[in-house]
Amino acid sequence: MSGPLGTCCLLSGLLCILVLRGARSNSAPPVIQLRLAGEKRKHYEGRVEVLYNGEWGTVCDDDFSLYAAHVVCRELGYMDAQAWYPSAKYGKGEGRIWLDNVHCSGSEKSLAQCESNGFGVSDCKHSEDVGVVCSTKRIPGFKFIRNQIHNDQGLTVQVEDVRIRATYSHRKRVPITEGFVEVKDGGKWRQICSEDWTEMNSRVICGMYGFPGVKRFNVRPYKLLAQRRKKNYWGFGVNCAGNEADLSDCKLGREIKLKGNSTCGRGMPAVISCVPGRAFAPSVSIGFRKAYRVEQPLVRLRGGAMLGEGRVEVLRNGEWGTVCDDNWNIRAATVVCRELGFGSAKEALSGAKMGQGIGPVHMNEVECSGFEKSLTECSFNLESLGCSHEEDAAVKCNIPAMGFNKKLRLSGGRNPYEGRVEVLAERNGLLTWGSVCSDSWGTMEAMVVCRQLGLGFASHAFQETWYWQGDPSSDAVVMSGVRCSGTELSLDQCLHHGSHIDCPKGGGRFAAGVSCTLTAPDLVLNAPVVEQTTYLEDRPLYALQCAMEENCLSSAASKADPTSYRRLLRFSSQIHNNGLSDFQPRAAHHSWTWHECHRHYHSMEVFTHYDLLSLNGTKVAEGHKASFCLEDTQCDEGIQKRYECANFGSQGITVGCWDTYRHDIDCQWVDITDVKPGDYIFQVVINPNYEVAESDYTNNVMKCQTRYDGHRIWTYNCHIGGTRSSDVDDNTFPGLQTNQFSHR
Repeated sequence: MSGPLGTCCLLSGLLCILVLRGARSNSAPPVIQLRLAGEKRKHYEGRVEVLYNGEWGTVCDDDFSLYAAHVVCRELGYMDAQAWYPSAKYGKGEGRIWLDNVHCSGSEKSLAQCESNGFGVSDCKHSEDVGVVCSTKRIPGFKFIRNQIHNDQGLTVQVEDVRIRATYSHRKRVPITEGFVEVKDGGKWRQICSEDWTEMNSRVICGMYGFPGVKRFNVRPYKLLAQRRKKNYWGFGVNCAGNEADLSDCKLGREIKLKGNSTCGRGMPAVISCVPGRAFAPSVSIGFRKAYRVEQPLVRLRGGAMLGEGRVEVLRNGEWGTVCDDNWNIRAATVVCRELGFGSAKEALSGAKMGQGIGPVHMNEVECSGFEKSLTECSFNLESLGCSHEEDAAVKCNIPAMGFNKKLRLSGGRNPYEGRVEVLAERNGLLTWGSVCSDSWGTMEAMVVCRQLGLGFASHAFQETWYWQGDPSSDAVVMSGVRCSGTELSLDQCLHHGSHIDCPKGGGRFAAGVSCTLTAPDLVLNAPVVEQTTYLEDRPLYALQCAMEENCLSSAASKADPTSYRRLLRFSSQIHNNGLSDFQPRAAHHSWTWHECHRHYHSMEVFTHYDLLSLNGTKVAEGHKASFCLEDTQCDEGIQKRYECANFGSQGITVGCWDTYRHDIDCQWVDITDVKPGDYIFQVVINPNYEVAESDYTNNVMKCQTRYDGHRIWTYNCHIGGTRSSDVDDNTFPGLQTNQFSHR
């Protein structure tokens, strides 16, 4: 055959190279790649674009149908199509119009298999570009085709996978960081000749496997091992620049002449050695680090359901802010991932896919070479005019295979996202599955379980699981006293009793359980509103009877003269839900408490703490743990209110809405009658007991500097974030009472 054309395509995380000859048979459809593009769209919808012969183009809407849309969506990894749109609904594309008069039956595996006029044969204009809306549900196990690479070598080769093959002495190490690079071709694993292998190639492979860097290694044992082994080389080299996020972005190297044992005569099978991030690095003295900690203080991820993903936030001038998604790409995302100790980026996400941040937008139109050590070294535009938090950039990073999900399972649930927690533990020298004691089991522990299993956030933590029939052989408790901070990589990194089990209730029906979800709410207090509305009010005690009944005053008020006055620090609070799902109380309707005096139901025991602290963090005025009536006071444009307290209505805060408690509402205060003049810290903590799971708890704290002269009060420098002062037991301050409340 003449005029061969080498084409190489790679699957995300897997390498797949197809080199096709130019003279194709009629039975072999051309290899194409699809993507969705266009204006004002979700990730599952957009203008259909086709990569053919190294050039992106569009599809004409003539004769297009829902059957064709199904083929497009399934080829992109979605379950099916919901709709299709003609006439460039998602904007006009550019370049060639590759396909016209497309006819599909719906059973084709690729749009290239559908009947059409042929590639490039069209009488359409870009005003006729077709678009589709796919189902949000993904095909389980689907792997994306990331790229196609053109090469003029002309051999037909198919490579299905790539791996780091460790030597026998390294195979039990977790994670595997060093070994031979092998590709799977025609069902067989093959080595890559090291003659043209470079450190840049190693950097890309390490990034794919979740490692931020490479290091030198002792080549001698690998040479000796290679001499004793039968070698089976792959017929190509690889040529990476080093800033690629995936091997699919690299160029195909030169063709290697296969000459049996004489192949790669001046080299040996290529070997790589990767450097894991500190969170994943094993240590002889302490094992794995007890919890994941971001090592770089200038960049962080927030709001992600899985480890290694989230909204990108940058610290500038002492304030955390976000990154606008204008020009945001996989190269910039990879810089972020490597900076934080992960590998390269799997995805660069736009449109606030990981929730909306708060504060300023620090960076816009970011341009990275891919070799920067920090995102802050990339070029960017300081001006963020036109950027809102609806355009916050996010990333998904490659992380090392730690095998954590093999040590934990959920049993007995109605679906894979819920069930009794069962742990693989060593007992009497044998590995056995057992349950976890539910004493002290809460949201933070459930968060670690869900993340360890790759199931996202915890939606509930259960201390009774009698309704889930787990494996009877796993009823015995093998872990007790579990206390997690929420940052651990696995449950066994949390504090627990070790081999000395202490669980008076036992396992069985009292074993710990969880339910997980891929989205969660994220509550954030509007700090400027607090700062702008703070003032003092003196009210007579006889006018505060409802507040007295609900313990909204300090305990000293109960002994005070009814004709005396109480000094109240009043303020308004506006609590926004910036997450990806509604905030709803954990308690069901039937368990809500009716408050006769204020005439409404309370759906949560604790929603917010209001505390006045001394400069060293000691509480001088603290609130009681009254619950809230949660409802949508106002919403962003285009969002409908869903929750209202009146008439025993549903309570919660919708995504994009906020719940406002005005300064003049009963109990919206801190009783500072007995506080002496001086400088203080005013602290507000939302959802302090983590009763409801959120995607980010670090933004639940607000602190203000406060000055009180005995007559007036000033609050200033109010800001979100930072650690909250430790809760002190109420008995420590018998004369003080907390105001964590607000009533309608």
